[in-house]
Amino acid sequence: MQTPFPPFEPHGPEEEGLDEGRGPRLREIPFRMLIPNLITVLAICAGLTGIRLAFENRFEMAVAMVLIAAFLDGVDGRVARLLKAQTKFGAQMDSLADIVNFGVAPALVLYVFILDQARSFGWIAAIVFTIAAGLRLARFNVISERPVKSAWQSYYFVGVPAPAGALLVLLPVYLGFLGMPIDKSTGFAAAAYTMFIGFLLVSRVPVFSGKGISGGVRRDLVMPFILIAVVYVSLLMSFTWETLTLTAIAYLATLPFGARAWSRKYGPKSRLNESKDVSGEAAGEVGQSSDNAGD
Repeated sequence: MQTPFPPFEPHGPEEEGLDEGRGPRLREIPFRMLIPNLITVLAICAGLTGIRLAFENRFEMAVAMVLIAAFLDGVDGRVARLLKAQTKFGAQMDSLADIVNFGVAPALVLYVFILDQARSFGWIAAIVFTIAAGLRLARFNVISERPVKSAWQSYYFVGVPAPAGALLVLLPVYLGFLGMPIDKSTGFAAAAYTMFIGFLLVSRVPVFSGKGISGGVRRDLVMPFILIAVVYVSLLMSFTWETLTLTAIAYLATLPFGARAWSRKYGPKSRLNESKDVSGEAAGEVGQSSDNAGD
């Protein structure tokens, strides 16, 4: 029986599935292949709902929906890998969801909350952040498709990742919930801060990713690790805006340390030290050979 909907092709249409005059064959798709896509759709719905709630001046719920969208958007890829359900369709859909959840939604919520106090300058800041998020995501997709990658790319991002950028750019909203006055001066300050976060997204600042941490947790540190996670989640539930404010400030404070660690291990200084070590070893070998010759 023919249906009015085109068939779902996870990896695009296949040439061998095309029959002359009949179109692609219909076949069943495992449900596990759809679960990551459903999570992505839910993330888009959450991001768009956050925009609506912001226009209705329900800002706390709006920020919560944007953060939920960021969480779901970060989960769908891991669920796809866990279920072995990675598809080209899912990758393209995830990219489209990222620009909504990490670029458009945070910028509009921030504009309605405080950037509108800066008038046109605030709107320009919102546009700059959204475009920067799109450029950041496009660069990430290009880098991830390279067949040959540098060793440091397993440990560091190039620039602040888009999910972290969404968390950081909402810092003026967190402060507003804590009592910061919303007026023209704070609006201009928030606009400048928004542009600064956009710059961090498209910059080449090396940011520690944690992807390269493959080792496990020591047995004696398992319980403290779990307790720290429980304490953080409890603080997040009880003192939401204070915890998010401290988290954003702490993340910004760690950026110089990550860049310094990258420079020491992978930057020009590391190559200079390696060349000195090699030349020193070569000189030592020459000295030993001359001593042996003298003997």
